[in-house]
Amino acid sequence: MLRWGILGTGFISHAMLGAIRQSDGSTVALLCGRNEATLADLATEYSVANTTTDQAELVANPDVDVIYIALPNHLHRAATEAAVAAGKPVLCEKSLTITMEDTETLIASVQAADTFFAEGLMYLAHPFMQQLVTVLRDPSVGELRSVSGFYAADIWQVVNPSGGGTLYNLGCYPASLLHLVVQTMCGEEAFASRSIAAFGNIGKDTTLQDANLSVRFGNGVLANLMSTDSHGMAHAFTIVTTKGTLRIATNPWLPVAGENHMIWQPYDGPARDIVVETKHEAFYHQVKMVERALTTGAKEASRPSPRLSDSLEIMQFLTDWETAAFQKDPPPNDWLRLCRQQRHPARQTLLRRLPTCPRLQRKRRPRRPQLRPACSRGPTPAAA
Repeated sequence: MLRWGILGTGFISHAMLGAIRQSDGSTVALLCGRNEATLADLATEYSVANTTTDQAELVANPDVDVIYIALPNHLHRAATEAAVAAGKPVLCEKSLTITMEDTETLIASVQAADTFFAEGLMYLAHPFMQQLVTVLRDPSVGELRSVSGFYAADIWQVVNPSGGGTLYNLGCYPASLLHLVVQTMCGEEAFASRSIAAFGNIGKDTTLQDANLSVRFGNGVLANLMSTDSHGMAHAFTIVTTKGTLRIATNPWLPVAGENHMIWQPYDGPARDIVVETKHEAFYHQVKMVERALTTGAKEASRPSPRLSDSLEIMQFLTDWETAAFQKDPPPNDWLRLCRQQRHPARQTLLRRLPTCPRLQRKRRPRRPQLRPACSRGPTPAAA
């Protein structure tokens, strides 16, 4: 029986606790959170006997076999470092972090600890994604030519602005699926060779709220992605090949317990509905993925779930997207003025994300020394 420690009490912890409860190979040994009332309510709802508000107690507890990190994105690095330093395997929620600096530090700590780690892109553990990989590897599907996808959810009022904005809340889903498609159809090295152009709209919290991206990979494959936290509740993902189109009809990032559908439409024949049916949703399959990995002594997930190298590539893609969007659409002058105020809370966020924005980085020119007229100057040292 795999004994889980859960770090965090947000809405995503409910999904994971429910999935663990469904598995006959897992149980929750300890819940950890800052708010004692929320912690008590969560423990009661999921029948968890032990709780703590001390993260150090969680990572040191000998009754915890694996830790699930369900904190906001900007806290993932420190929490992962503490857990792996204590020798604990880790399943860490997406996105990995919100900067490449934190990502590289996190990965280095995992590698140094030589323990299991996986990023919690839960949908990739669902059998629906394994079937997608099988379809994409079929020669009758043809060669990849383009991909388009978007994810929209009206959640801007409830997300934590420190978590990095829409790219790290939602954009990681179409980005990671694009990564899987390109990797599967074009090879392991294809995703890294690319050029991009991006645009976006910035929300009141100074993070990207809407973001659009166009990509051209080195092999000529094209892609267009969009992510938004500001409106809607919609999804779409289509793969175009030399033989037809593959449309993911089910929400690819929330595959369900029951039937999940993708539609293959060849250019020269009738459409085919490819159905994947399962009794459980994605979080359950993610739990089973971790159980299998730890039972076999694996140090990372196997595809389609993200390996450590996959998470690194996805994070590089997200940060490149963010940088390109910010450079094309720098914040309005009012925000720039506020961010130049040393104590404004948004200052450091924008300074970190806009290292090359001339309007934000611009400094006042030093004043030239004002020379007094010769008749008003005092004596020179030599004359004195």
